[in-house]
Amino acid sequence: MPDDLLEAWRTNHRINLYLIEHITDEGLRCTLSRHGGRDVALQFAHIHNNRVWHLEKRAPDLADDLSVFPPKISPGRTSLTGAMTASSDAMETFLSGVLADEPRRRGFRKGVFTTLAYIVAHESHHRGSILLTLKQCGHQPPKEVRYAIWAWDQM
Repeated sequence: MPDDLLEAWRTNHRINLYLIEHITDEGLRCTLSRHGGRDVALQFAHIHNNRVWHLEKRAPDLADDLSVFPPKISPGRTSLTGAMTASSDAMETFLSGVLADEPRRRGFRKGVFTTLAYIVAHESHHRGSILLTLKQCGHQPPKEVRYAIWAWDQM
């Protein structure tokens, strides 16, 4: 079962990278905000920053080498991919440690599965927001990309 939990995390991460890869450069800059809210790139940056925040609270040593994106500066695709891969690897180490009951690895009180579910739900919420932003701004990814993010067995 631990391998299944970690594979679920890896799949979630691959879906994020797949989506980043299939969004145009113009799409990464799209926003529905009229008041300086997050564009698509900043929504992905928020996902990464949220991972770092959880690690700082739940496994501080794993956050030491991770940096966060500033709130108003949209990162590029390469920066996003690199940062998200680094934070995903740290999250996987964290989840493995929670599963093994290692010291300094504190998941949610309801357990590691709740911890994973919460973080994946948060990231999925933002993927939905990203797709809505892209659709409303006229930069919707192709249908096969939009459907592929739901094909967890193939991802």
